[in-house]
Amino acid sequence: MEKTGWFKIHNIVILLPYLTSMSQNILPIQKDYLQRAWTRSIQELEEALPAHYAKDCFHFQAFGEPCELFPQEIILGGQRLTGPEGILIALYALHTRKEEPQLKPLKTFKQFPGGMGYQGAFAMNAEKVLHPHVIAIEKRKEEIVLRFSGHPNADGPRCDFSFTLYPLPRVALYYIFNLPDEEFPASVTCLFASNADRFLPVAGLADTAEYTAKKIIQLITEIKS
Repeated sequence: MEKTGWFKIHNIVILLPYLTSMSQNILPIQKDYLQRAWTRSIQELEEALPAHYAKDCFHFQAFGEPCELFPQEIILGGQRLTGPEGILIALYALHTRKEEPQLKPLKTFKQFPGGMGYQGAFAMNAEKVLHPHVIAIEKRKEEIVLRFSGHPNADGPRCDFSFTLYPLPRVALYYIFNLPDEEFPASVTCLFASNADRFLPVAGLADTAEYTAKKIIQLITEIKS
């Protein structure tokens, strides 16, 4: 079974957060996924990603940046990817399909097959890491939503604010935020489309949410400065 993040890929333990500087270990995995993804026809990939094909690569948005998917490499925001994000994007290109994300009903991470055992790590890396930043996120939510081609959630549950982001074109992350007050601390919930595991393996969904959280923190820090 193919797994990433806190799981395994081809029986190799991969802990993506700790491999950012170890590109010699990551690049062969990324290259393998890219080669397999490019066995799909150009039309199939254009429709599945979805993306625009021009100049020998596919163009789309990933993690809030313009992405160029070549047969041998991935360029994100003008930089050649040698870190874990490259594995996620290549894995997405391999697995995604021409199908719309189904946001009704939503799913928690633990509701996906294999997710229950990793719910604690998911909550820590994808949700709790955002708790100290909820006030700053609320102030800059419009910029964040725009960067990730997202939208406010008009149908959100009782909360202070809510929006959906698209770190990958068919991977929707539905966020529910509550601001801290005198009685309760800040809270963040990250939910998925019910068919999200049709676009990425479950472990890849966890890592995508984690890297999106890191990107949100990076964006509000840049905006503040």
